[in-house]
Amino acid sequence: MKKHFKNLLPVLCLILTTALSTAQEAEALTTADYTLYKPQQTDAVFVLFGGFGENAVGIENEYPITDLALSKNVAVAYLNYNRKIFLQEEEKAQLAQMLQNLITSNNLPDDAVYIGGLSSGGALSLIISNYLTENKSYGIKPAGVFAVDAPVDLAALYRIAKQNVARNFSPAAAGESAFMLQFFNAQLGNPDEEIGPYETYSAFVYETENFQNLKALENTKIRFYTEPDKTWWKENMGVDYEQMNAFHLERLSEFLTAKGYDNVELITTENKGYRADGSRNPHSWSIVDQEGLLHWILD
Repeated sequence: MKKHFKNLLPVLCLILTTALSTAQEAEALTTADYTLYKPQQTDAVFVLFGGFGENAVGIENEYPITDLALSKNVAVAYLNYNRKIFLQEEEKAQLAQMLQNLITSNNLPDDAVYIGGLSSGGALSLIISNYLTENKSYGIKPAGVFAVDAPVDLAALYRIAKQNVARNFSPAAAGESAFMLQFFNAQLGNPDEEIGPYETYSAFVYETENFQNLKALENTKIRFYTEPDKTWWKENMGVDYEQMNAFHLERLSEFLTAKGYDNVELITTENKGYRADGSRNPHSWSIVDQEGLLHWILD
């Protein structure tokens, strides 16, 4: 019996060491700005922005990529940065400084940072990645950026909101669009009267072919994810394809490719969009395949 136990002892020690290591790797560092999971060896970093109003806890609940990422030596930072659709110049500087502090204070690699987000968080990911690439003083040049069903053309979004209010398909849809209209009118004005503010703050304005907030990303890997379920959007939100984020992401993808951006991918999915509670919604984190995303950054 003692001999058997002696033979098993190294195995038991290995199991215990592995368990302790895994527990240590899964321990979260939580600050007011983010929740960070860091493996013992870090080869790359995910920085994830939530949709409008979605905090770090909400992102992780809807997109629990932590364990898989850690197993591949990828750190994950879920951000509390939300309730933004665009960024003022001073907000870009503040956010860039926060991200620099996140990378440097946690000894994370600054040359393998991948930034992405859902909805408005995807639009912010594009804008801040462009800003970081332009401003080398922050020491972070994102290697890749991805946007999940993001509203990239704010002038188009204004007009879609206006159409939705007039259509009044449902109280929820009309109420959300009314809020959007009020916000845009107060912050940027009416694009039919003055398009300039929209060119300044939007990732892209199709009608004027303005992409000044993406110009620095020509050599950066870019991915757009969307699930263009026309039936779902029509039945639940009363919108046609031309009013969906999918349509505008497709236009942006084609535009950038035509401009010589060789690392742009548009990924469309079918029946992948579900919330954590099981409800069907194409506008969800779940349309992003976790294995595929990690392969993209580690390739």
